Amino acid sequence: MTLPLSVIPSGLEDLRYQGLVRFAALLESQTRSRLFAKNIGALVQSVNSEIESNLSDSILHLEKTSISPDEKARLIDLLRRGSTRSSRLGQTMELLLKERDRQWRESESNLQQIMLDFRGTVDSLANTLIEKDLFERQSNVLQNIILSHEKVAQWKVFVQEILSGFHAIFPFNFFFIAFAEEHGLSLFVYFLGDYSEEVKSLVREQLAREMLAKLRLPDDAPLDIEEFQIPAEGKYDSIDDIKMIAVSVPELEMLNLAGLLGVAYGSLHKLSAQEASVIRSILAVMVMVVGSSKALSRTMTELEYYSTHDPLTGLHNRRYFNEMLDYEAGRSERHGHEFSILMLDLDDFKDINDTYGHPCGDTTLIGVADSLRSVMRKGDLATRIGGDEFAIILTETGKEGGMVVAEKLRSELRDVVFEAPDGKSFHITTSIGIVSYPQDAQTISDLMAGVDIGLYRAKKLGKDTVCTVDHMETQIQESRVIRDHAEKLRDSLREDRIMPFFQPIIDCRTGKVFAYESLARLCEPDGRTVSAGMFIETIEKYGLGRELDRIIISKALRAMKEKIERDDPDIKLFINLSAQEIQGRGVLGYAEQLCQEIGIPPKNIVFEILERDAIGDMTHMRKFLTELRKKGFSFALDDFGSGYNSFHYLRELHFDFVKLDGAFVRNVLNSKVDYALVSNLSRLCQDLGILMVAEFIESKEIMEAIQAMGVDYAQGYYLGLPASQMA
Repeated sequence: MTLPLSVIPSGLEDLRYQGLVRFAALLESQTRSRLFAKNIGALVQSVNSEIESNLSDSILHLEKTSISPDEKARLIDLLRRGSTRSSRLGQTMELLLKERDRQWRESESNLQQIMLDFRGTVDSLANTLIEKDLFERQSNVLQNIILSHEKVAQWKVFVQEILSGFHAIFPFNFFFIAFAEEHGLSLFVYFLGDYSEEVKSLVREQLAREMLAKLRLPDDAPLDIEEFQIPAEGKYDSIDDIKMIAVSVPELEMLNLAGLLGVAYGSLHKLSAQEASVIRSILAVMVMVVGSSKALSRTMTELEYYSTHDPLTGLHNRRYFNEMLDYEAGRSERHGHEFSILMLDLDDFKDINDTYGHPCGDTTLIGVADSLRSVMRKGDLATRIGGDEFAIILTETGKEGGMVVAEKLRSELRDVVFEAPDGKSFHITTSIGIVSYPQDAQTISDLMAGVDIGLYRAKKLGKDTVCTVDHMETQIQESRVIRDHAEKLRDSLREDRIMPFFQPIIDCRTGKVFAYESLARLCEPDGRTVSAGMFIETIEKYGLGRELDRIIISKALRAMKEKIERDDPDIKLFINLSAQEIQGRGVLGYAEQLCQEIGIPPKNIVFEILERDAIGDMTHMRKFLTELRKKGFSFALDDFGSGYNSFHYLRELHFDFVKLDGAFVRNVLNSKVDYALVSNLSRLCQDLGILMVAEFIESKEIMEAIQAMGVDYAQGYYLGLPASQMA
């Protein structure tokens, strides 16, 4: 039977109910019809039996009557035919009732089967609609998660937004996120709805207990619980059993951030198996998002920390120092405050790394940072701005107060005992420069330039010293001139405007040219030439000596080749080297290769280094001299006598030539002391087999005096000016 469309209810449950009611009505109607037919059949049978009995009685009565035989026979015949028909009617009725009963039973069976089929269809349709509803609800939650991905950096807010939509589709009481971190358990609990403090306490206790167990943390692990209240329908003063669905976060184990997240229900909510399965699938997606967001949040926090902090010492870094220096300058200007800057550089820190290794050096830097923290007041700023260099901003502190802090730091660092890997102990010292705002300078650039000058001065005064800057404007200007010279020199090197000039060195006995000294000259774009002597401090400070040396060597050797081929195969060439070259930078190998390529004997080349540079590193100097002589070159010690222990170096090192410091030569005619010194040094060198060159020969009289003393060779403006060509 098909129900008319007009009576089909809109609700599936109503449809099932109405269908069952109608099927029951049909069964009841059929049962009533069956009982009615059965009663009618019994009545017919009863009446038929009564008729047959009456006909039989009538026949017996007729047989006894005295009517005519013919009439009697006719009447008996009629009665017998009626009896036969009645008997046939009873038999037919019996057959009809049996057939009808069979059809009723078959119809009842069919109707029952139809009822079962209808119920199955409705159940199947109900399941389909439930699955479709769950799917749509799941899709809505997942869509919300995906569309909110740009907020994952602020994952706590992100979770709250997701949960509002999640709860509207799958009502639940609580949502939780748990992470096992270094400090213990971090538990984030979201309450959906309004709960009494008693319920919240119960939830906290149960969640914490179960999360500690699932994350395999000790029962007494520190707890860090953060709660969030999300508006939702429902107010609960009490709640019975709490059931949870949780999903783990295994992919974060590599970040030491194992965790769980899930939802929890009070006993008033019951989940179907399908709903629980769908919720697990949603949680699986949230695990990836929330877990990744947590990891991203931690990474961003670390990045933010290390963007302003030094990872080794934990002090603030140069970037933060620059930001705070700019802020402090503005604040002090507004309020009329003073502040001071201390720049610290550990003395000979490289020796610690070279002697004990970089791990020991790192430990030393950490110890220095701890000492800085112990001295700093609240509000002061200690930073590591690179290597072994530290900077401190002393807020609202003038120069006198800054000097007190600087001396205290210097003294405390000097007293700190550091332990070497071999168990021995060592100490360090530090040089400190100090400037104050606004006393020394009013701009940040001038302050930083000034404090660098103060630090440099402390180093030059023997280290382990605190230095301020006097006449800072002048010194800053001089420093900037050196910087300008550095740029000018770099441009000249890049544009190949560095040329060798040659000054003759005369044999005092013969008066002939014995050698030439190559002197670097910078050619200006307008054609003027500038002595490289103007750039000596620049060259040393900015490490430009190596490049300059190689350019002069290359060009001077080629000029020397022309001189040798032209008229003097024995002529010698003196070439100045910077102090850095004795550190084994390969200049000798470079010169040797050029000599082979150009065709100049190494014996014609004399390399000279200033005495103060040569004696600064005796170990490397010995190696340098050994390598130099192995390759066939000669060596000259320039400015001999300017050092405080020159005789010691004559004993320890063998030189081919010494070039006497011009300060002695210049005054030989006016100073008995200088005359005696030059005369005696000349005889000493003769006894040691060392040839002497006297520089600064600026007159005929000085030349004659030098010759009289037995000096071997002479050089100066009187004898010849530097020129671009060898005469």
